[in-house]
Order: sequence, then structure tokens, then C-alpha cells
Amino acid sequence: MDNTPRSGTELLWSALGGDPALVDRVEYGGTSGLLPARLPVMDLARATVAVCSLAAVEHAGLPGPVRVDDGAVATAFVSERHLRVDGRAPVNFAPLSRFWRAADGWVRTHANYPHHRVALLAALGVGDPVEAVEAGEAVATGGAVAAVAAAIGERKAVEVESAVYAAGGLAVALRTPSEWAEHPQGREVAARPLLSRERLDDAPPRRRSGPLRVLDLTRVIAGPVATRTLALLGADVLRIDPPGNPELPDQHADAGVGKRTAALDLERPSDRRTLDELLDTADVLVTGYRPGALDRFDLDRPGLVTARLSAWGDYGPWGERRGFDSLVQVATGIAVTEGSVEEPAALPAQALDHGTGYLLAAAVLRSLTEQRAEGGSRLVRLALAQTGHWLTTALPRYEPERYLAESEGPLGRLRHALSPVSYEGGPTGWSRPPGVAGADAPEWRG
Repeated sequence: MDNTPRSGTELLWSALGGDPALVDRVEYGGTSGLLPARLPVMDLARATVAVCSLAAVEHAGLPGPVRVDDGAVATAFVSERHLRVDGRAPVNFAPLSRFWRAADGWVRTHANYPHHRVALLAALGVGDPVEAVEAGEAVATGGAVAAVAAAIGERKAVEVESAVYAAGGLAVALRTPSEWAEHPQGREVAARPLLSRERLDDAPPRRRSGPLRVLDLTRVIAGPVATRTLALLGADVLRIDPPGNPELPDQHADAGVGKRTAALDLERPSDRRTLDELLDTADVLVTGYRPGALDRFDLDRPGLVTARLSAWGDYGPWGERRGFDSLVQVATGIAVTEGSVEEPAALPAQALDHGTGYLLAAAVLRSLTEQRAEGGSRLVRLALAQTGHWLTTALPRYEPERYLAESEGPLGRLRHALSPVSYEGGPTGWSRPPGVAGADAPEWRG
């Protein structure tokens, strides 16, 4: 029988290259039944937090134990929903970030950032992109929502996906799990490990006379969760954003805790020199931009631990595409599994984002631990789509069919639940099916 809390942790800890004996240090507890879903979301959440905590005590040289409380885990996995700013609830999805009916199915868009909203409107021929920027959220209400719905409703889902991505926006057609498995990007994801960890050279580790220095070039949830966690563990985390495109205010309020932030325009020579100076003295670099977007800035440094996060992976036909948790759920079939082709649904949390964030922090800590003993520049790569694949294929999943049986009897062919009472040497089932009510003699058999 699977011990799900431990088995998920064991799988992830093995993927991170950790000592299997250390898993015994993890203790589980707290309220059960949280983050309910058809997929084992709570198991994913619990395991990613467990290995992050385990990597932290290993790196710090502490004996443990590591305690994982399901209530704390579940609350953290929806931290952006619990956020309040002077009593105001956050804006997690803008009006144009949602499911839309297409001519042959469903499309989900992501238009929280102004430039993504502009690209979506331009691709669909809705409104004036310049006016959209000037009008802000007002353009996404009333007539604009109806116009977008009408434009998407006239096109096939994949046509919308292609057109919006070509314009620099984000839209993904709904796919079933089997359709994703046959998709070129889906096949690439399935053929690769959950994460990759590489030693690039024999460079000595950076000298650390003070706290760990982490340069944070990430956006939205997964990357910021990782660096927020590293900040909790004592790292000096400095986040850099472009001046003209800062993080959304509510995202910053949720994931900016423990960090310092600065704005640098990397197209400006003086700001570029500042970034180079920061990199020369950093221990860890975490990036979360579209694969290839930062290549021209030459961010590699000897002795650095670099963690690269992407939506789809940095390989395959979608290797340079932008993406977010909500879109990955739609493309990979998760939205169909949680709902249906007719009515897609979402996971109870942006679990791919949060789970990948804790897994990324764990991978950084494990790389630092190994680097301290062996040296070498290190590269870690993770993708939301890889985490989604792990969620749908690696973890034990509740399937009622496993616990049902069929038998013939006086009442016909019955499908019924197996008994949960089970022990070594015990019965495997009942000795007889139910008979016709009242048809038996009123006497004992023996």
C-alpha cells in the first residue's frame, strides 16, 4: 500500500539527488482533506514543501526534524488569495484573463499585464492598443469583454492560440490529456526528467563572508515563491525589474516579503554595468523570463548557482513561449481532468506555480550544498509543464475503479465497493452476493 505523504517526498528527494536516509527526518501532520481535487494536488504541495525544508536543514547542517503541516502548506499554496492590503482583496486575474468559448472548444487567455492585454486586443482586432494602455482596466470591462468573446467565438481555438502568441500575447487552446500526450511539446515534456541539475565546470564556489546573495530576475508566482523562501532562510535577496514594467502591485505585496527590490534598464549601459557588478558578487541567480529572453546579457559567471524557470521548458516547439500556471493547466489536459471538455475547470490552487517554486528553492539549496563540497558552477532548470506532468503521472491518484468489484448473483450483475477492512491473512471479499430479499430460510447454516 502506498504511503502517499512519504512516497511523494521520496520521489522528489531522489530527483534532487538527496540522501534517501534523510527522508526519515520528515514528520507530517495537520488538517487533512485540504486542496481537494481529482488530481493529487495536496500530495504535490506537501511533498514540494517537505523537500524544500529538508534541503534547508541539510544545507544548514541541522539535525531536524522537518515538520510539514498540511494546514500551513494549503494556506501558503493560495497565499495570493489570502492577501489583504489595508483590507482590500487582491486582483488575481484581470477581466480578460479567463476561459472563452471558441468556435470548436475553449481558449484561456492571460492578460494581467498591460502589454499582454494590448497584444491580445491587437491579435483579435479589438479596440485600439494605444487606447487600451491609456484606459487601463476600463478597457477590459463591458464592451471590451463582449468584443473579445465575439472575436474568439468566431475562430477555432488553435487559430486564436497561434494569432495571440504571434502578437506577443498569451492564449492557449484547451486540450485533453491524450491530445497533449500527442502534441510535440507534450512528447518533449514526457521524455524529460522533472528537473535537471548540472555541474558546468570546476570553478570554486563563491566566497561567502555574509548572508547568501540571491539575484532575483523572476515574475509572478513560481520564481518569487522560491526567492521568498530563500529570503526566509536568511538570504539577501535583491529583485530586479525593468523600470517601465514593474511587477503587478498585488503580486509584489504577496511575494515580495523578505526581499529588496530595484529597477534597472538593461538596455542602458550604466544599468547594465550595475547588473554585471551585482552578478560578480552574487552566489545565486534565479531567472523566470521566457527562455532566451536574457541570453544577450551574458549572465553566466564562474562559481554561480543559476536556476532557470520557464513555463513549457527550454526545448521543443514551445521552448521560447511565455506561459503561466493557468495556461499550462489548459494546454496539458489538467483543466479537462478537473472538469470536462464541455466545462473545463482549474486546480484548487495555482499548484504548478507554488509547487515549482518550493522545488526550485530546494534545488538551489541542494546545489549549494554539493557545491560547497565539490565546487563547480551549477545550473538548475525547471518548468511548470514538467511539474504538471509529474502531478498527472507520478503521484498515486484516487481512482474509484481500483476499489470496486463486479459479481453475478440472484439480483443480476452488481458493481459494488470492496471492503476497506484489510489485513494480512484476512478475507479478500464476501463469501456470497446479496440474494433476493426474504428468500432465505430462517435457520443457521451449520
